[in-house]
Amino acid sequence: MTEAIRKTVLIVGALGVVGRAAFEHFSALEDWQVIGLSRRKPDFPAERWISTDLADRDALPAALAGVGQVSHVVYAALMEEPELVSGWTSTDQVGANTAMLRNLLDALPATSGRHLILLQGTKAYGVHHGPYRMPARESDPRFIASNFYYDQEDLVRERSAAEGWSFTVLRPQIVCGYALNNPMNAAMAIGVYAAICAELGQPMRFSGGPACFQEAVDAELLARAIHWACEESRCAGETYNIANGDCFTWRNLWPRIAKRFGAEPGIDHAFSMARVMPDKGAVWDRIVEKHGLRPIPYEEIVSSWQFLDYLLRYDRTYPHHSLVSTIKARQHGFHECLDTEIMFDRIYDRLQAANLLPR
Repeated sequence: MTEAIRKTVLIVGALGVVGRAAFEHFSALEDWQVIGLSRRKPDFPAERWISTDLADRDALPAALAGVGQVSHVVYAALMEEPELVSGWTSTDQVGANTAMLRNLLDALPATSGRHLILLQGTKAYGVHHGPYRMPARESDPRFIASNFYYDQEDLVRERSAAEGWSFTVLRPQIVCGYALNNPMNAAMAIGVYAAICAELGQPMRFSGGPACFQEAVDAELLARAIHWACEESRCAGETYNIANGDCFTWRNLWPRIAKRFGAEPGIDHAFSMARVMPDKGAVWDRIVEKHGLRPIPYEEIVSSWQFLDYLLRYDRTYPHHSLVSTIKARQHGFHECLDTEIMFDRIYDRLQAANLLPR
């Protein structure tokens, strides 16, 4: 075994949008070994996988006993409450997510020199509480409300200083990619909504609020940013915003997505997806049978419509823009970018090829 092969990355939360993309990316590299960790078993071939619950502090040491020397950890695990958006300000959620990370750090064999990638997002800037300073920069002060990002980061800074390992914090914007049973996968939710509109012969009405500019990031691009942060020495102890590099409005994307699934975009009509869409399971079952799709239960194919209400700015009376600066990442060597419209095309190509959405 060569020295290069000894780079081993543990992907924690490896079945989420971020974790799956990172697992696929590192698995394709000859000089990396990859270990996935999640509660669920993978739905794809994986040489090394640990199925365990990060909330089970007593079971974790045994589950990780054979993990060996891990040089890098990508922490993409997340616990969301059933009431997704209101859960973001819940003290229970803050405590649970911080405890999960602490349990992992306590159970992993101690190794100085390890590097940990901690995933955050724009909630670190208080976006879920209203408009914030834009473009947000990594040096901006924290928002006053409780936030598990802050507690996790404080824990990582304390433990890394005491134990001799390094870390990087990445803050991606609206991560889009391939995943199942993920509450914050906007691409899947919009695709299911479009397919149901087409099946019912109804227009794909835009349900959100006033037009606003936002940014997104492709999960595969984010995986490459994670790889960069693992290898670039300047990233140690730093925080970086990561985005595709352009901005978009959902209204501009709507006709393109509607056409792909055979629906007309229609006129704007504000409504709550969380209230209107949960009872469409029978329609989805009809679509699955008609198009020979994989029989994923409706409540798993889209596990939360609340996130879509949030992203589309439903029930907002003012434009709620959300933009971040990615200058720091570019200055430190990460230059990748992607047209967001092309990103959605690629994601829907993959979801359709996998028989998860109709062609």
